[in-house]
Amino acid sequence: MLDINKVPSPCYVMEEELLRNNLKLIRRVADEAGIEIILAFKAFAVWKSFPLFREYIRHTTASSAYEARLAFEEFGSKAHTYSPAYTEDDFSEIRRCSVSVTFNSLGQFDKFYPMTKMNSEKISCGIRVNPEYSEVKVALYNPCASGSRFGVTSDRLPEKLPEGIEGFHCHCLCESDSYAFERILRQVEAKFSPWFPQLQWINFGGGHLMTRQGYDVEHLIAILTDFRRRYPQLRVILEPGSAFVWQTGPLIASVVDIVESHGIRTAILNVSFTCHMPDCLEMPYQPTVRGAETLPADVVRTAGSGEHIYRLGGNSCLSGDYMDCWRFDHELRIGERLVLEDMIHYTMVKTNMFNGVRHPSIAMWHTNDTLEVYRDFRYEDYRDRMS
Repeated sequence: MLDINKVPSPCYVMEEELLRNNLKLIRRVADEAGIEIILAFKAFAVWKSFPLFREYIRHTTASSAYEARLAFEEFGSKAHTYSPAYTEDDFSEIRRCSVSVTFNSLGQFDKFYPMTKMNSEKISCGIRVNPEYSEVKVALYNPCASGSRFGVTSDRLPEKLPEGIEGFHCHCLCESDSYAFERILRQVEAKFSPWFPQLQWINFGGGHLMTRQGYDVEHLIAILTDFRRRYPQLRVILEPGSAFVWQTGPLIASVVDIVESHGIRTAILNVSFTCHMPDCLEMPYQPTVRGAETLPADVVRTAGSGEHIYRLGGNSCLSGDYMDCWRFDHELRIGERLVLEDMIHYTMVKTNMFNGVRHPSIAMWHTNDTLEVYRDFRYEDYRDRMS
């Protein structure tokens, strides 16, 4: 069991046992459904942990030349790559490091497809399609919102696909369940199945949160098995990000100061929401704090005296770098450690060094109860980013 007193503060710490549990479930889905599930670097890209991932999966997905290179050079296999737009400057690297390349538009395909044929090894090309249907509630994360820049709609596809297009890529989900995927799949088939006989593969993107408690894994396997029965020529790919590292470790932080204004008490931490947990502010969502009760935001203004209710504040100069609010069973103390749960996905890949706020370390807590610190960050890391 993770001993937070043996972990530096601040620190993102992954727990190997929890990570392996997720990986085992994901591999079971892939094996039983007869599909391939690959890791999306946009959610998690801690490359020192890749040897563990390679025990369960073979490939990853990239969204840029840097991610594709990370796949090839650190994961050890070429990436399935998709980007909203490629440039001539980065496409040679994309080509070198990718096993497949998906284009966001037919114009981009026409421009770069000839370059994919310059490789000694074949690159499979695909086009992203947009079924114009999604159940994602937060507009910031909805790839199928009206006027979306993502993908080609069915009315803009020619009856005969251009030579070289072998696959479709469709991403419509965000931390969704299998029933949302089932409804999405109906829309995809309704709009795009006439082109399926021309394809070799279809990638249903990310957002399949199959490792979340309560997710109906058997339903997902049944949906995928039935789809493959109806379209046996199509190789099916899923590329979740969050599912791989969902609930696999916290961010350890410490209370630096406690301030009060108009009855609102704020525990200022040695981490920052805007720097180290940006999705909390963007989505937004309120993280779970171990040992504390999560409360509605308005409670902080109505709390009675004697209640141990706190807002948590980040250690940056951004006024909005805080979140409401949590009830503790004791008075918080300066120097006390807090455990912000489930802080591995979409954190480290999005962090920044705004204000030069100290960056959390990155570590793995192994099953033999030892801590391996992958990376500590120093002043030079901040300085070199500014050079």
